[in-house]
Amino acid sequence: MGSAVTHAPATEDLTRDSEPRHGPVKSPRPAALKRRGRRENLAGYLFVSPWIAGFLLLTAGPMAASLYFAFTDYNLFDAPRWIGLDNFSEMFADPRWRHSVQVTLWYVVVGTPIKLIAALGVALLLAQKRRGQAFYRAAFYAPSLIGASVSVAIVWKAIFSDDAIVDRTQKLFGVDAGGWTGDPDLIIYSLVALTVWQFGAPMVIFLAGLKQVPRELYEAADVDGAGRLRQFWNITLPMISPVLFFNVLLETIHSFQIFSSAYIVGGGAGGNACGPADGTMVYTCYLYVQGFENSRMGLASAMAWMLLVAVALVTAVLFRSQKRWVHYEEGGR
Repeated sequence: MGSAVTHAPATEDLTRDSEPRHGPVKSPRPAALKRRGRRENLAGYLFVSPWIAGFLLLTAGPMAASLYFAFTDYNLFDAPRWIGLDNFSEMFADPRWRHSVQVTLWYVVVGTPIKLIAALGVALLLAQKRRGQAFYRAAFYAPSLIGASVSVAIVWKAIFSDDAIVDRTQKLFGVDAGGWTGDPDLIIYSLVALTVWQFGAPMVIFLAGLKQVPRELYEAADVDGAGRLRQFWNITLPMISPVLFFNVLLETIHSFQIFSSAYIVGGGAGGNACGPADGTMVYTCYLYVQGFENSRMGLASAMAWMLLVAVALVTAVLFRSQKRWVHYEEGGR
């Protein structure tokens, strides 16, 4: 009886066959990875360099220069002379500066809510399905595209001048108030009418928010017998409160920055650059007068930084207040 011959597994052959014929794969060396990372970073910096150059030359640089000029006596022709806080002291003591602050605050407090109410009202109408919906949306949005132009401000001034269409319409109803642009008490209302006319941009944002409200909530409210007003107050407003907050914040900042329409409607260059009896003397208009008509660039820079601080404080207050009335889907505020 012969003995069985056993063979040992050919481990060497298996190991040899399991390895690729070209040898084991080697991981990249750390030096190669660093070189590739540097090349990728360099490419990224090259692509973003136009924005960086524009930010440094057109935003950060002028801001730093204006901050320096705010503490100097500078008239655009002579070298700036350091005077410390004198510009701010003169600004606070100037009655025209205080008047510009009052006019601007009145414009913000009155014009912004009316504009947002008009935008939300039209958005509620356009959110319903009806024929020609796309046309109506485009028609109501169009004034936002052209409303801030100088040409529209010139036309607006002509509309509200003496014996123009607004004056003649008033006379049809027995009101003989004359043109608004010549009356120091009425000219500011023409600016409010102009900003309300440009409600297209917040209207589109409200439309986007209204589309996100679940229809099931309204159906459940109908079953419970809730009317339209109650549905709007208890469903629509809470659900679109983030969109409402965004519009309030954006339009408030824009209202503080109003200039071109106030300058053009008010009269432009001349003795009444900011309206008759300073009727359209908004903050930026008086800043322009001091900086470019009176060549008080140091004082104008101080006014610009004061406006920046004021807008920042208002923005902080709005963000602080959103915890009480802005509702998010996660249930937080």
